[in-house]
Amino acid sequence: MGEDLERLKQRLPLLEYLQRHNWTPHRAGAAQEFVGLCPLHREARPSFYVNPRKNLFYCHGCGRGGDLIRFVELFRNLSFRQSVAYLQREMATDCDFQLLEHAHRFYQLQLHRYPEAVRYLEERGLCDPACIEALGIGYAPGGNLRRHLAAFGGSFDQLCKIGLINEQGRDAFCRRVVFPCRQNGQIVNLYGRSIGSAFPHRLLPRSKGGLVAWETVSHGSSVILAEGLFDLALLWQAGFRNATSAIGTHLTPFQFQQLCDRRDRLVYIVFDQDENQAGQRAARQLEQRLAEVGVPARVVQLPAGHDPNSYFVAGASADDFLDCMERA
Repeated sequence: MGEDLERLKQRLPLLEYLQRHNWTPHRAGAAQEFVGLCPLHREARPSFYVNPRKNLFYCHGCGRGGDLIRFVELFRNLSFRQSVAYLQREMATDCDFQLLEHAHRFYQLQLHRYPEAVRYLEERGLCDPACIEALGIGYAPGGNLRRHLAAFGGSFDQLCKIGLINEQGRDAFCRRVVFPCRQNGQIVNLYGRSIGSAFPHRLLPRSKGGLVAWETVSHGSSVILAEGLFDLALLWQAGFRNATSAIGTHLTPFQFQQLCDRRDRLVYIVFDQDENQAGQRAARQLEQRLAEVGVPARVVQLPAGHDPNSYFVAGASADDFLDCMERA
């Protein structure tokens, strides 16, 4: 039993577990420790310390400390045995994340092997190799994924449960350009855009993750929130590297929390100019929600019928888009 517990804690380090559950650490001086607000009680000044080498925590505010299992006991109000069972389920989820990482790398390798995928990107206006690489775009040709992931321990049942293949063993993203969806640096989902006649959009039946590339764009004085991933890609290609996307107009609570993590950052909302005005209604509603929590926001109006993707494909320049932003 003792050896199994040690193996559990080694495979799921305390610091990694805390970060995955939205704990924000800061290095504590020159020491090999990290400090942040305590997840176990309310406090205004950080007093919760984590030592990654020892895999232990201690809070100087509430006086509680221990290892990963002890933290789960306290945080989730579970018994020792319940905490161990909970962490074992977390480890099973880790295997899912690892398979998503392997699937994403596989799709990236396929992209330039299939001319139809590259041609589709060009038709959508995306041709900058650096931008394609930065966004991690790949391609699912179909037929090869199951065999590839079997080499990494992915069983048929597990791949079906995740949603990467269907019950016939076929790749769920077959003939789709694929984008990774991340949260706290980890791939939690994949988005596929059909290059053929299939339904355009596909996400796995799980959380769509955080705002795209948030770690990259969140440090500036402003961000541009786009609706779709090709909108984001064309904005990046045009030089607007402060653009992000929620993959749709509906923000999850976590994504909304990300937008609200600073009150001094201006949010430009640029959703589709649909004929039915659905994109603009969603943009105005989001602008109002942000204003209610003290976050400044402006809705960018593009010419009728356009989104950022189609606007740039139609010949608009970066200066044209800047003019739209300045009129917001």
